[in-house]
Amino acid sequence: MQSASCVFYSLFLVGILLAPLSPCALAERVPLKRMVELALSHGTASAAADAAAQRAYAAYRETRNQYLPTVVVGSGLGATWGFPLSLEGSAPSIVNTTAQSAVINPALRDFVRQARTEWEASQVSSKDQREQVIEDTVLSYTELNKWESLLAHLSEEYSTALKMEQLVNERIQAGVDNPQARNQARLNTARVYLHIAQAQGSIDVLRSQLSHWTGLPAASIETDPESIPSLPAVKQETDLVARAAAVSPAIQIASLHATAVQFHARAAHKSMWPTVDFASQYALLAEFNHYQDFFRINSFQRNNASIGTVIRFPIFSPSLRARAQAADADALRAQQDLEATKNHVSEQTLKLQRSVEQLNAAREVAELEYQIAASNLEAVEVKVDSGTATLHDEDDARNQANERYNTLQDASFELQRSQITLLRATGELSSWVGVTK
Repeated sequence: MQSASCVFYSLFLVGILLAPLSPCALAERVPLKRMVELALSHGTASAAADAAAQRAYAAYRETRNQYLPTVVVGSGLGATWGFPLSLEGSAPSIVNTTAQSAVINPALRDFVRQARTEWEASQVSSKDQREQVIEDTVLSYTELNKWESLLAHLSEEYSTALKMEQLVNERIQAGVDNPQARNQARLNTARVYLHIAQAQGSIDVLRSQLSHWTGLPAASIETDPESIPSLPAVKQETDLVARAAAVSPAIQIASLHATAVQFHARAAHKSMWPTVDFASQYALLAEFNHYQDFFRINSFQRNNASIGTVIRFPIFSPSLRARAQAADADALRAQQDLEATKNHVSEQTLKLQRSVEQLNAAREVAELEYQIAASNLEAVEVKVDSGTATLHDEDDARNQANERYNTLQDASFELQRSQITLLRATGELSSWVGVTK
């Protein structure tokens, strides 16, 4: 049973050591900037946001073009008995052409402004989604780089753990160590194996994500650590809250939405104002409808046209008044939502700024703990060589150093994640990556 376990672990170690020779490892490393560019051009999220912006622009044009004449050409052919009655509001005719458009419409003017503002909001939303794609890609790329680097370190840990387990077995067979030491050695090996499994699982998931976002085969994705720019230092005295509020897409979208709702409320009130529309109509009448039998022959003609304006004066409309009051309530709520968004952005930015300071301190603590553990390991190794310490003391010191190293890597990545998120909040993420806005 013990030998089978050792064989299994040895085979796994061989797989780890041969990993650099696999096709994945031989693939060309993809720089961070290239990965982001592929995600922006291939990702579905950006395409969906652009489609939403195009739809908003089409809605704006639809509202604005009501000032342009709408021309309809058709026919109202039909038989008549007696006086020729109308068909859907028009006299029976061979050809019928109508044209109409708005001329003076105060409500429509504000509806156009509302649609244009909503289109501007959709453009900001599209840019915000683009920034989200960049942030997601950068975070996944940097995390993948962390796990790839850690996996190489874990393979060395695993090799050492296997050697230690084999040495303990030999010492037990020689009667030097207690059989209980075998379980402790196996436990140490199993812990390293667990970390390797976690690292490999995270690598597979992150490569799959990046593959979906960029279109690259997952097996060919490998990070280039040198392509990750160094993160700028965060000074706690810098007013990042004001900077984030000035460039925040969430605030811009909320502000534009509040403005659009205000235009809608104004338009709802102006719906009770007088309007003037242009209207015209041409009809070619047919003799078989017997118009000449009901009109004087000298006055009847087949070609007929009308052109003029249609003026409306809304006198009394309780429903329009109630609709306007509801629009006022929506405008008030949108203004309150804008204030809430400003407060949320300010709080989140300040929290990020302070968390960077805390995580930087945590990383420094983790680094010092690792340096102390590494120095302790070196000291124990010297004592083992001189015979004043045992192999178990060395194994315990090595395990502690490895744990401190893993903690340092986690702390470094958490700091990196927080700094990247803060760059997104202050609008500096695109320039940091090196892609154009």
